[in-house]
Amino acid sequence: MQFLWALQDVSFDVREGDIVGIIGRNGAGKSTLLKILSRITAPTTGYVEARGRVGSLLEVGTGFHAELTGRENVYLNGAILGMRKAEIDRTFDAIVAFSEVEQFLDMPVQHYSSGMQVRLAFAVAAHLEPEILIIDEVLAVGDAAFQKKCLGKMQTVSREGRTVLFVSHNLGAVRSLCERGIVLQHGRIAVDEPVGQAVAAYLATLEAASSYDVLERTDRQGKGDARVTRIDVSSDDGAGGTLTTGRPARFAFHVSAVLGGMSCAFDVFDPLGQQITYFNSALSGVSGPSDGATFVCDVEELLLVPNRYRIDVALHANGELQDRLEGALFVDVDHGSIRGWPVPDYTNYGSVVLPHRWTKPV
Repeated sequence: MQFLWALQDVSFDVREGDIVGIIGRNGAGKSTLLKILSRITAPTTGYVEARGRVGSLLEVGTGFHAELTGRENVYLNGAILGMRKAEIDRTFDAIVAFSEVEQFLDMPVQHYSSGMQVRLAFAVAAHLEPEILIIDEVLAVGDAAFQKKCLGKMQTVSREGRTVLFVSHNLGAVRSLCERGIVLQHGRIAVDEPVGQAVAAYLATLEAASSYDVLERTDRQGKGDARVTRIDVSSDDGAGGTLTTGRPARFAFHVSAVLGGMSCAFDVFDPLGQQITYFNSALSGVSGPSDGATFVCDVEELLLVPNRYRIDVALHANGELQDRLEGALFVDVDHGSIRGWPVPDYTNYGSVVLPHRWTKPV
């Protein structure tokens, strides 16, 4: 049996009040690190020294007892953190207000949706005053408004002198929230720098990985009954892999197998790692590849400004993730025009240009 180190030679210090983003590709060891820091998993070798109470939210329902109500779980989590009932009583109303699940508070959490569980779990983790707050990718389960609310709360927690460790693939959130970034690669620390430099280094690793043939990529998630085998991007101007602003674009994803209820989705990110848009065949009513082996997405008029963009792709079937590749492809968008008007590199003002017209006041 082959032995694989999830983490090795990982050593770093975090000062009181620091907000640290931990980023890395799938399988880099991020979640394992947070479980060790939260004392959920004991390290095989080495140790963790933490001064103060640790509140963590690592997955949906972390620390919750499914058969207890939301109210009971708030008090249970507080007791686990070593708080007295009077201390929990003092923050209880704030927890309920933040979570927005008041009407379901006396219902067993096993009947909560994943979004409701995350709302309550984050509210508990953030409001029960741990000195160290550890948050994994789980916030992606919530809606956009709640994610923004959580980011604001983490900034408040930091201003109060408490420490935040944050793992997310949302690099925009990492850049806006964190001061320092740690990049994990193959279970080791590859970069430990100010967050801007850390994000840039991480994006460089994604682009380097995209140079490999898709079939050779091992940094993928999913069950693997079907995989993306090739990606073709083309425009009607024959630029060969380079797209043009304002022109049609075609994205073709070749797959290794066709499964029941299969769908293909891909996300487009700007050079700073911020998501711009999302395409999903399931939302278009397409239940399988167009020709039995390829999903084809046609964009009639590409509204991206000239720049270099990253594409992540995922396949789902039978209610399960089959394949996901981060940084599956990087594509260049060349200068073009929208409705006859040339589009310059307005990267400081956003990555999308919308057709529009101006009129003079009369």
